[in-house]
Amino acid sequence: MTTGNSAPLPSEGSGEAIEILVAAPEHEAYVDTILETISEAAKVRGTGIAKRTHEYLTKKMQEAKAVIALNKADGRFAGFSYIETWGNKQYVTTSGLIVHPDFRGLGIAKRIKDMTFTLARTRWPHAKIFSLTSGAAVMKMNTELGYQPVTFADLTDDEAFWRGCEGCCNVDVLHRTGRKYCICTAMLYDPTEHLPAKIPDEVISRIKYLEELEES
Repeated sequence: MTTGNSAPLPSEGSGEAIEILVAAPEHEAYVDTILETISEAAKVRGTGIAKRTHEYLTKKMQEAKAVIALNKADGRFAGFSYIETWGNKQYVTTSGLIVHPDFRGLGIAKRIKDMTFTLARTRWPHAKIFSLTSGAAVMKMNTELGYQPVTFADLTDDEAFWRGCEGCCNVDVLHRTGRKYCICTAMLYDPTEHLPAKIPDEVISRIKYLEELEES
């Protein structure tokens, strides 16, 4: 019971107990846990998830190209996703969406997806955002955000992106079809003004600083 103007603290079983943040360098401490969670999810699903290194995810955090979910009470890792640009920033992907088993069923994946989508739209407002996924839940979220199913030919032809599929257990399908299709479904979003989440002002300032460093 609460008194006066105080409000009850959200319980761990509530999505309100989870904070969704644009990841920063100090979140590198969570990278090994993130990689382990992704690996375990791939085993359970029995489908391909492209492998990423500790250094790769750390760089995403340093560049403000990742979103992390943490339990407010004790800082435990709850979820993650990251962003990559392709084709001279004409295309953007929001990838690696994962929620830790301890925090599933709380709507966290949708909140992470909204934040990564908004971060991508804020940083590259004219870029096409695409997704390759075999997960029904991600397809549903993509559809709600305005993505449409497309052929692989509609995606970036940046070879660096397609090399990322080499770590997937289904890459042989991609090779056999001449990169026309695979186990994953391709989905594409063309820019609009809809932004489902807000990027904090301090993150916007950090992004501008990083972009100035890139240009200098």
